[in-house]
Amino acid sequence: MGWIVRVILTGFALLVTDQFVAGFAIKGITAALIAALILGIVNAIVKPILVFLTLPITIFSLGLFILVINAITFTITAALVDGFTVYNFSGAFWGALITGLISWILNSLAKD
Repeated sequence: MGWIVRVILTGFALLVTDQFVAGFAIKGITAALIAALILGIVNAIVKPILVFLTLPITIFSLGLFILVINAITFTITAALVDGFTVYNFSGAFWGALITGLISWILNSLAKD
């Protein structure tokens, strides 16, 4: 049941981020919820593989390359979900960063 709440909160975070970041767009609540679910799956399966493959770059950049990996997973999700479009790398980067922050805040508030 907890994962459903996290998906809903992440979908809401995507909708809020869409209002602030010009580099991507979400068309409706349904697309946001599907994108949140797919983003969770991509982060669970693809992200660890990307982190492992880019470990030397991540170490050399003192962990900042993880932000690029987040943008890549955001772009992969957009490619898989109709109604979720990423226009450029900047939109993916800032969209992933702001969505992650809003989602983190909402999930920490929901635990209480």
